[in-house]
Amino acid sequence: MKSKSKMLTALATTAVETTVSCATCQACCCRLEVMLITDTGVPERFIEEDAWGSRVMARLEDGWCAALDRDTFLCSIYENRPLICREFSLGEFECLTERKACLP
Repeated sequence: MKSKSKMLTALATTAVETTVSCATCQACCCRLEVMLITDTGVPERFIEEDAWGSRVMARLEDGWCAALDRDTFLCSIYENRPLICREFSLGEFECLTERKACLP
């Protein structure tokens, strides 16, 4: 028999999975600064240098990633997105934290 804690965790995970999906994501993580720590083929037009000389994803004046398609809220360079973006998992702690900060 599963412990009560494990059952609650499973229920919470299921609830997150049904409420956060690619269709409901709203790209909250696309407001974070993204350092380019590996070469994934990000086009140069989407790369800037920060105040410390590191290569980062360019962001527009409103704070959103320059590679974000504003009509679909999908990444326009998905196949060449940075490693950090590849490792950011939909519905996990960091995702939920950003969604809470980003959404009303």
